[in-house]
Amino acid sequence: MKRLYLPLILFLLLVLEGVALELLPGNLLTSDLLIVPHWVLIFLVFIAIFYDKDQTYFSVLYALLFGLLIDIVYTDVLGVYMFSYALIIYAVHGFKKLLHGNIYVAMLLGVCGIALADVSIHLIYTVIGKTDMVWKAYLMHRMLPTIGSNLVFLLMLYPIVVKKLTTWGREQLTKSNTI
Repeated sequence: MKRLYLPLILFLLLVLEGVALELLPGNLLTSDLLIVPHWVLIFLVFIAIFYDKDQTYFSVLYALLFGLLIDIVYTDVLGVYMFSYALIIYAVHGFKKLLHGNIYVAMLLGVCGIALADVSIHLIYTVIGKTDMVWKAYLMHRMLPTIGSNLVFLLMLYPIVVKKLTTWGREQLTKSNTI
């Protein structure tokens, strides 16, 4: 049963991303700011840091799967989120080997992951002609508000999930060694 917790949490976050903007105050929605929730990516960063071990890549597998689900549900171009999320989570998994898992590392890797994912998604959409926003406007009106709002979500989620993910990661490691 515990193997289903991570996909269920990721699925819940995927659904909540669709209604995330409805939870914001109305004056933020009427302004020029474009806030994109990357809640699935934030939880995938937590999985990469606190659940995965050096030799396991569950976070990358979940990034591929849920990135594809985001593409199917929320976008009209398949593979953009799947490619971006999987590449970013693979990089986070690699950097995790160099850094200790704590709130500062989670914030650093989370902000870098959100920034890189959002830039790569915007770059892909620019190349295929889906968006034509200039980079200065993109930086000021979309990227910075997106990073700020997702950082607030990361800080709210951190104390709730870190101990559970660490415990589940240890249990998963000990069960795989006994088989």
